[in-house]
Amino acid sequence: MEMSDIPRAIAAATSTAAALGLRADDATVLHDSNRLALRLTPCDVLARVALAGYGVARREVDLARRLTEAGCPVGAPAPRVDPRVYARDGFAVTLWTYYAPTAMKVSPADYAGALERLHAGMREVYAPTPGFMDRVTEAEEVVADPDRSPELADADRSFLAGRLADLRRAVEGRGAVEQLLHGEPHPGNVLSTADGPLFIDLETCCRGPVEFDLAHAPEEVCRHYPNIDHALLDDCRQLVLAMIAAWRWERGDRFPNGRRVGREYLRLLRAGHPG
Repeated sequence: MEMSDIPRAIAAATSTAAALGLRADDATVLHDSNRLALRLTPCDVLARVALAGYGVARREVDLARRLTEAGCPVGAPAPRVDPRVYARDGFAVTLWTYYAPTAMKVSPADYAGALERLHAGMREVYAPTPGFMDRVTEAEEVVADPDRSPELADADRSFLAGRLADLRRAVEGRGAVEQLLHGEPHPGNVLSTADGPLFIDLETCCRGPVEFDLAHAPEEVCRHYPNIDHALLDDCRQLVLAMIAAWRWERGDRFPNGRRVGREYLRLLRAGHPG
């Protein structure tokens, strides 16, 4: 979110909470990317704020509600208000349970077990979501358009375009069973809570093989997840690496040290690193 939008976004979150009977005298910024994550106090609610028209917000909160009801390990919508998108002053506001961080680190076995339970629950829930290859297409479009990635050198552009195409063919050629996925269950989207590991940020949900989700998790986590196609997992790790490399070169990317990360991921891809 642009810096100039942040004060208005905070005001939209606090006024939305207040209108719903939640006292929100203060707001602490927890994360700022394509949307703002705020801890509202003293009501102790997490608010996520995006510009109006953020199309996945409605899908995310509805999916989180259904997965929570099914007992899946996900961050739940705030229980004291209706789980929906609230429109205010040009922003889309959703309200969530705030989980106080714990000192306990999530073990690889617990991480894998929680992800396995999430996948099992997701197999029982229908939600209209894009396929994981749609995200590959988005990365390919960034690489193909110099106006969208003006700092990407020609040799790197050619290499990355070829790598994305080769990996797309390799993964599609395996014909793996697809299901609803988290989309990005990396450690930054896993909370250590008193109730065990919980997955957050369901905005990236898509359909694909479970190996695509596992490609975002540390290798030691995957060792505890049963019945993996390890060859497919290796291809998916490379694919995720190539996608992230592409996004780090997009004009306006706000990832910290994004260009440095983009160069490092290109180096890893050329070295055949699994990610």
